[in-house]
Amino acid sequence: TLMVKGEYSSYKDLPLSLYQIQTKYRDEPRPRSGIIRGREFVMKDSYSFDLTDEGLSESYMNHRAAYVKTFDRLGLKYNIVSAMSGAMGGSRSEEFLAPCETGEDTYVLCEKCGYAANVEAMKTTVSEVDASGVPPLEVVDTPNTPTIDSLVEILNERYGGGFTGADTLKNILLVADGKTISVLVPGDREVDMKRLEANLPGVSEIRLFEDEDFAKNPNFVKGYVGPQDAQKLGITVYADPRIAPGTSWVTGANKNGCHALNVVNGRDFTVEKYIDAAEVRQGDACPECEAPVVIDRAIEIGHIFQLGRKYAQALDLTVLDKDGKARVVTMGSYGIGVSRAVAAIAEQTHDELGLNWPAEVAPAKVHIVATGKEDLPFDTAETMAVSLEKLGISVMLDDRRDASPGVKFKDAELIGNPIIVIVGKSLAQGNVEIRVRRSGERSEIALDVAVDEIVKLLA
Repeated sequence: TLMVKGEYSSYKDLPLSLYQIQTKYRDEPRPRSGIIRGREFVMKDSYSFDLTDEGLSESYMNHRAAYVKTFDRLGLKYNIVSAMSGAMGGSRSEEFLAPCETGEDTYVLCEKCGYAANVEAMKTTVSEVDASGVPPLEVVDTPNTPTIDSLVEILNERYGGGFTGADTLKNILLVADGKTISVLVPGDREVDMKRLEANLPGVSEIRLFEDEDFAKNPNFVKGYVGPQDAQKLGITVYADPRIAPGTSWVTGANKNGCHALNVVNGRDFTVEKYIDAAEVRQGDACPECEAPVVIDRAIEIGHIFQLGRKYAQALDLTVLDKDGKARVVTMGSYGIGVSRAVAAIAEQTHDELGLNWPAEVAPAKVHIVATGKEDLPFDTAETMAVSLEKLGISVMLDDRRDASPGVKFKDAELIGNPIIVIVGKSLAQGNVEIRVRRSGERSEIALDVAVDEIVKLLA
């Protein structure tokens, strides 16, 4: 931002996009999963600078299209999902996620309409309920029921069954930047802290209430807290959208050993703000078409943001418009995790034999293995390698004489270059063996046409 501020001053200089590819370092407390999360990694970063919001949208979509083209060319399977902007800020954010069992990101996907979102960004839609027929709030004795399971058990014993955890209301107390807040979720779900933090912008530190906090606040009865007295106690109440206006719940009565029945949102308590905070589950309703969603794990390989004017305003990045007036520039930020993309390709394409690289990113397009005790196979392999490289085809030549053919074959399969050429026994008949690593197809080809055949296979 400061570099652009120093170099550009007119609307005629925009739109502008700058990029860099560099090694980065991070004080990662828990490096894991190989190069998926390490302290050293390679990133591609780019930034766009525009005069108008319409220009930013165009730059964003151009970068998005370039990322699609890039990941398609790499042969990656991926989903573009709605994401939270988080600390970066901005009005729009999307992640490129490569499905993978070892991935760190969890996302939801609707197989019916194609909706996809990071778990933190998934929206819950629930309609308001008519509570006119709900009886008045009733406080009942529920001794020794500090948990949802124990509460449901005693309710079913007393009232003839039918109660589940979904009928109860959890009132989770937290400390957010030193202030006590309450987050309401259905009793059969947990609060997803990562999701909660993503949906509470501006909060820098948040933690669950601890025993020490309850000791300092005797009005909060652990295990029996309800939202009915929140306003009197000065607590800001947030609620998951599932706690819709008019819904009726069983929740704590703010008295030890007591719960309240028929507690209605809007009648018996007030919600300050609705935020998506409850855990997302397989089968939850898609916010677009209401079909059940599936949940999968993935590696984040790219992330794009419409930053807007947040950083430009902070650093006074302006240009003169056509009328000579200073205008704050609007920005976009776009990143590809190069190291992570390599990891994602390896995870998605490997098989029981080893790696299985697409030709675009393979260490070499052709792996030539020379076998035997005579010089001829080794000389022939070297000649073939030179011929291929003259055509611009990269070659990995295994000319080790102290390794057995079996070891060489295993190594070639483990490394996973697209084409494996064996120069060995069949050379006596004027042939070489060509293996296609991905399909496993093998064929003996005459030596004098082998290079042409390899070119065709790589086309």
